[in-house]
Formats: sequence, structure tokens, C-alpha cells
Amino acid sequence: MTVERAAKALAEKNMRDLLAQKEQAERNRLAETLDADVKRWSSGKEGNLRALLSTLHYILGPDSGWQPISLTDIITTNAVKKAYRKATLQVHPDKLQQRGASIQQKYICEKVFDLLKAAWNRFNSEER
Repeated sequence: MTVERAAKALAEKNMRDLLAQKEQAERNRLAETLDADVKRWSSGKEGNLRALLSTLHYILGPDSGWQPISLTDIITTNAVKKAYRKATLQVHPDKLQQRGASIQQKYICEKVFDLLKAAWNRFNSEER
């Protein structure tokens, strides 16, 4: 009985490892194209939270469920904070996992999440 359970557990672990390897290979294959897309989107906007938030729909795409935010809607500090929180929920790696996002979506969102976080830190230091 114990031997069977151990064999089953090992088989499951090997399957998870194989899937993780496949996903990593796919990520590496997509990286070049997707990095260029993210670069194009963020170019000139690095550290500018309002600019990143108001153009987020361009990088996330129409199927993401993200509703575009206009620059005029994020003038106040509170509006920016609210939009930032909403955006990080949309692109947070754990939330994507729960939604069953594709490898491509996960990759883009990871990059976007990092860019938003950096811009948020800059925004916060400037607001003080």
C-alpha cells in the first residue's frame, strides 16, 4: 500500500516537473517577442504611473477584462491609488494563476506588474 502511494506521488511529481519544464520552454520562446511588445508599450513612460495606467489596455489586450482609464480620470492622488490597486489586482501573478491565464498573459502581466510597482514607488516618493 505504501509503495503504491509513493510510486503514485513520484509519478505526480514527475508530471508536475515536466509541465513546469514545458511552461519554462514556452516562456523562453515567447520572451523575445513579448519583451519587445512590453518595451514598445512602456517606452518613454518608465516611472510615470499615470501614463502607464492610462495606456494599460494597449498591452493587456481586449480579452483581459481591463477597462481603459483616461488620464483625466487619474488626476488626483486618490484616483491614482485606486487605479493602481485595481491594475495590480488585474496583473498580479497569483490572481492570474487563479484565473487560469495563458503563459503569454502571465509573462506580459509579470513584466507589467514590475513596471507598475516601480512607477508606484516613484509616485509615492514624489507625492510626499
